[in-house]
Amino acid sequence: MAGRGPQWPDDDEHAAWINLVKVLLTLPGALESQLLRDADLTLLGYMILARLSVLPDRTLQMSDIAVMAGGSLPRISHAVKRLEDRGWVVRTVRTGQGRRSTVATLTEQGRQHLEAAAPAHVENVRRLVVEPLGADFLTVGAALERVVAALGVSTAQLPPP
Repeated sequence: MAGRGPQWPDDDEHAAWINLVKVLLTLPGALESQLLRDADLTLLGYMILARLSVLPDRTLQMSDIAVMAGGSLPRISHAVKRLEDRGWVVRTVRTGQGRRSTVATLTEQGRQHLEAAAPAHVENVRRLVVEPLGADFLTVGAALERVVAALGVSTAQLPPP
């Protein structure tokens, strides 16, 4: 029995897909170039600092940062090391219940740097995403929740805006 082939997109679906791919491939770079230029921060570094900033003790296990960022532990470790080298986070090894884990804690210097970087980043996000989408922004956000769910990504791990 011959298997059923893929359901190819029609012209409108194909055009929408191509636009989505363009956004996925170019938006992170556009956001990161502004952060690098203005704050010496990668997009991943900004997201790590932002996540730490909203926690009561400004501390998170490295493995939880990796889940939040959708990255491997070695990649996250490298990113956090760069933040630590700048004095924006400190890493500490904790032991308990026979387990050892490393946590990252946002420093006061890191909090201040994030607060200085945030206005320009937020303005860039607004200029590149929110304003072009206009009234559709919330609709697109709601629709993307279904994509996030299909990918199995938990939005609970992401920092608030």
